[in-house]
Amino acid sequence: MRLIGLTGNIASGKSTVMALLRELGAVTVDADKLVHQLMEPDTPVTRAIAEVFGPEVLDERGAVNRKALAAIVFRDPAALRRLEAIVHPAVRRAIREEIARWRAAPNPPPALVVEAVKLVEGGQHEMYDSLWVVVADPEVQRQRLVERRGLSPEEAEARLAVQPPLEPKLKLADVIIVNNGSLEELRRQVVDAWQKTLAKAQEETADA
Repeated sequence: MRLIGLTGNIASGKSTVMALLRELGAVTVDADKLVHQLMEPDTPVTRAIAEVFGPEVLDERGAVNRKALAAIVFRDPAALRRLEAIVHPAVRRAIREEIARWRAAPNPPPALVVEAVKLVEGGQHEMYDSLWVVVADPEVQRQRLVERRGLSPEEAEARLAVQPPLEPKLKLADVIIVNNGSLEELRRQVVDAWQKTLAKAQEETADA
């Protein structure tokens, strides 16, 4: 089973790439969905967030209100670092558990794709066989944040301002997917990269 780490900054199109890879036969793990689960009521992560940021960041169910939390952390780099110190270790553990579960499956898939924004910053990229980075022009990212996510232009700028730099990711990338155009253009890139990744895995298996 090939491990693919999929990363890129906000509104670059990682989720779309992941959906295309799912169509091609990969199993996918979405770090953001894991975060949602970790922020449900009465989890260790939720309790820690409430302790640091106050009970006002919880909703009526006792889960983390991500919009309220975002309003705090995306305008305060120190607050964002405090949040990441709580969330990132828990997400890393959850990802490792998912990888172990699929590796132990009777019929593991040809590839498992883990999508997360900060694979490189946390040093997690080293555990993957292939690192894929999705990129888009800032103007395209800004437009997507406003039109697809309903953010105000000011909120979009605040999100973009705290994104980690792309250069370290690009230097380490095995595959770079440029997502400024149509879905068909994106699909062609993904299919090509997928085929090359699996071919490389077969070559390595044959040489072993």
